[in-house]
Amino acid sequence: MQESTNVNVVVTYGGTTVEFKGEAQTVMESLLRFIAKEIPNIDLAKKISLNYQASELIEAYADYVKITPEGPRVLTEGKKLSDKELITLQLVACKIANELGKTDNAGFSAQELQVATTLNPKSVSSRLSELVKSGHVQKENGGDGVKYRITTQGIHWLNTTLLKKTKS
Repeated sequence: MQESTNVNVVVTYGGTTVEFKGEAQTVMESLLRFIAKEIPNIDLAKKISLNYQASELIEAYADYVKITPEGPRVLTEGKKLSDKELITLQLVACKIANELGKTDNAGFSAQELQVATTLNPKSVSSRLSELVKSGHVQKENGGDGVKYRITTQGIHWLNTTLLKKTKS
């Protein structure tokens, strides 16, 4: 009596996990088909995916953002920034602090932004309105009032804007 040689193969690639079970030859063929078909698609998907992790944000904004005992802050140290850039940087600082577990909120109220940035309250309100309309900031109504948080599109815009400034 001949025993069947069943195998079990688990493949993890990025965030995808696939399991193949059965006879060795069948599993091998299925595995090769999966690799030939899916891995190029996964690589293509990575090329068009945009998602910023805390480590990437820290790396990109370490010269601007600091987590202090008073909370996340933007330290410009002589850098000339527009009101929009300052507000979005402050929201990035808040996002980083939240992802690191240093604060419970991923956003700031308009008043908190005004205090943190020392900008005129009317300027903060006007810039937030513009940033919300452009999709760079998201306005959220919650139990503790209206909060603003940076969007992925806003981080991308800020990266591009600050990169242009450093090249000038």
